[in-house]
Amino acid sequence: MTISETPKLVRALQGDIFERPPVWFMRQAGRSLPEYHELRAQAPDFIAFCHNPEMAAEATLQPMRRFAFDAAIVFADILLLPRALGQEVWFETGEGPRLGALPSLEALEGEIGASTGRLSSVGETLQRVREVLEPERTLIGFAGGPWTVATYMIEGRGGERAAARTRAVEDPRMVDRLIAILVEATAHYLVMQVRTGAQVLQIFESWAENLAEDDFDRLVTQPHARLIARLRALGVDTPVIGFPRGAGALVEGYATAAGVRGVGLDVQAPAALGRRLQSHVTIQGALDPILLRAGGAALDRRIDTLIEQWSAGPYIFNLGHGVLPDTPVAHITQAVKRVTGR
Repeated sequence: MTISETPKLVRALQGDIFERPPVWFMRQAGRSLPEYHELRAQAPDFIAFCHNPEMAAEATLQPMRRFAFDAAIVFADILLLPRALGQEVWFETGEGPRLGALPSLEALEGEIGASTGRLSSVGETLQRVREVLEPERTLIGFAGGPWTVATYMIEGRGGERAAARTRAVEDPRMVDRLIAILVEATAHYLVMQVRTGAQVLQIFESWAENLAEDDFDRLVTQPHARLIARLRALGVDTPVIGFPRGAGALVEGYATAAGVRGVGLDVQAPAALGRRLQSHVTIQGALDPILLRAGGAALDRRIDTLIEQWSAGPYIFNLGHGVLPDTPVAHITQAVKRVTGR
């Protein structure tokens, strides 16, 4: 691929700098779009929806038809992986995910080889999307961060993660072994995604906050570094964006040690922190999803500020977390037009 043929978002991860950065939004596919709710109503449950390549591809493409995003992210869920490893996973309406009892570590290890095949529908979704997505628009694959997925597997649901954090202190060998299992299974899952069309990968470490520095290094930074090293050993050089949400000042050490080419920033990220990071990696994110939901002049001002403060380095415009379900579609249009100028 020549420079002119390489998608803008991929070029940003290679260090290119643009007056108007490439833009995509986490959770851009789904909850805020009326056409998504019409589509979702046709599936018996959320997991069946994620595993239906025709439906999942349609959900992935819906925001690309509405907005001038530079990238699509495959519609899936981070908890498809523990389900593929043999743990029961389901979604309670209005309450979120639930997981059954954690299988033995020996049982989980024995399912690593088969887990990727059980996720082949995600690969088919990527193939379907790549066939119709314009070549200048990037296709992003993703997985949950090992620590985040481990917290769900241990606790059986989302929440304060106190049980998982306590287990990490009281039984570190068990938690470290579980994370090692997830590193290996995730590596193979992401390799499959690349082989079926993903051009960029993102690791969503959604529960990286409230960890002491040594725990953050042990549970987040080092597992990410091992995951990326494993991807490279398996022959995949696809750029990876790491998003350790809530990392605060610890994100600087993460950026230099994890092996990622991009780092997602949450809404608290100061301008100076972003500029320091840009000497090592491409930065992404920081727009408050609540501000996106509110819209108006304040949204425009914040978008202008973010672009101005970080436009001298490699930058991808995004949110500091996902699009909120009740965000008006008009406000997403407003934000994307403000970034792209069209």
